[in-house]
Amino acid sequence: MRIGITCYPTYGGSGIVATELGLELANRGHEVHFISYANPIRLDPGIPRIHYHEVEVTTYPLFQYPPYALALASRMAEVALRHSLDLLHVHYAIPHSISAMLARQMLARQGRRLPFITTLHGTDITLVGADRSLFPITKFSIEESNGVTAISDHLRVTTVDFFGVENEIRVIKNFVNCEIYRPDPERRGSSALAPKGEKVLIHISNFRPVKRVLDCIRILREVRRHVPAHLVMVGDGPDRGPAERLARELGVEENVTFMGKRSHVERLLPLAHVLLLPSEMESFGLAALEGMACGVPPVATHVGGLPEVVSNGEDGFLENVGDITAQAARVVELLTDSTLYERMSRAARRKAETQYCASLIIPQYERYYEEVCSRPAGALASV
Repeated sequence: MRIGITCYPTYGGSGIVATELGLELANRGHEVHFISYANPIRLDPGIPRIHYHEVEVTTYPLFQYPPYALALASRMAEVALRHSLDLLHVHYAIPHSISAMLARQMLARQGRRLPFITTLHGTDITLVGADRSLFPITKFSIEESNGVTAISDHLRVTTVDFFGVENEIRVIKNFVNCEIYRPDPERRGSSALAPKGEKVLIHISNFRPVKRVLDCIRILREVRRHVPAHLVMVGDGPDRGPAERLARELGVEENVTFMGKRSHVERLLPLAHVLLLPSEMESFGLAALEGMACGVPPVATHVGGLPEVVSNGEDGFLENVGDITAQAARVVELLTDSTLYERMSRAARRKAETQYCASLIIPQYERYYEEVCSRPAGALASV
């Protein structure tokens, strides 16, 4: 099958999932064409059956804002026509679904069929779609999709309740490549991350306010009152500066490493002991899953889709948002009780292997592609 994938190529869950999906599909023999304004962050060049098509946006002075959605639609239609794509799979509703809809209409005028599937990732619904100015167009984009998927049961329910859409929304959860993301107990706590031999805490995100990265710094301070620990912060974004300042103010600056954006977090995660995910909202919690696949128990928050991924007290811990004391206590518990730690580490890996490995999830996408492509021309997803 020839599949076009569009996503935001920056450091964020939707782009990471879309990229990993494309790589997995290519490994299974499909031809995958990424269409975006930049090469996705985790997409290595030169991979067989993977193609990248850049969207160029005009900067004509008349336009106060570059018309990316229109340029994207035009590029989608061009790529689909030139490479005989079977369907488009867009990640994050706005503006990608609207662009795909326009591309579908452009090709229909030429007698070509181009269905598209929209995958909802969370903030496209809870933040962007919730904006009054974008609510109608977000709802319209979902209803016009030939197929719709959501990454968690929580997100599906939220979308139906909030937008009142009548589309069928298929839940296909996020996944992890269990061959690439795997434990490495011998290197855990490596001096590469903790030069003084401390226990290693790790946080991975795009450092937006919803991720509550400052809570990670506060958790570290509490943990260090009981256990020597070092915090590794992977990623970048608007809250990096405030987090660095807070580390200085709390006197833990030397115990935090800000690593910036990293393309291969699978090389870092096995070196850590505990993953911190103190988010205000997570529709799924991909970082938690990636950590679990590496045998790194997450200490996260009881929000959104995280309880679908993390079983509290079994393969990780879930506490209330903003409860620094409780989250720090869970970290200390893991770092000081080796029996508990080993049990949770094994359970975390087992959860990833038995429920979320790519080999289990990718076939669900393949079946859905075939189902959408086999529907009559013009048919949209419906309950």
